[in-house]
Amino acid sequence: MFKIQEIREIIKLVDASSIDEFVYEADGSKVKLKKNGGTVEVVAPKAAAPAPTPVVEQEQAAPAPAPVKEEAAPAAPVAADADLHKITSPMVGTFYQAPSPDASAYVKVGDKVGDETIVCIVEAMKLFNEIEAEIKGEIVEVLVKDGQLVEYGQPLFLVKPE
Repeated sequence: MFKIQEIREIIKLVDASSIDEFVYEADGSKVKLKKNGGTVEVVAPKAAAPAPTPVVEQEQAAPAPAPVKEEAAPAAPVAADADLHKITSPMVGTFYQAPSPDASAYVKVGDKVGDETIVCIVEAMKLFNEIEAEIKGEIVEVLVKDGQLVEYGQPLFLVKPE
């Protein structure tokens, strides 16, 4: 199965290119991206998965303007904090800081995180997707509020890398 970061990188590369359709298969998993078709499909191997693995489909037409808006607005602070890493949302959904309403947040400002540290959950189509930091460092700022709707590519956290 592909990691979220791998899918993110593929989406960024396809988005920046002039191709309209991209298919990638590895180890029985398949990622298919269509720019004009407006869908993203991630298909997992049927034999290897013990539980049913859903096919994720996301409209790509609406998220395209969102990264431009999000990157344009914080341009001045990012210039001042160019050494900070942004943890971004890999999908459109609802941001949750904790695994349940009565639990404490996964991370808060000042916490140290590792590559595989879960920093939040983004709920999309009744699926709760754990988002990993994918970088070692310290959480400097939480950019969204609990329960807030987030767009694809929207910055969620600022991390000072180690």
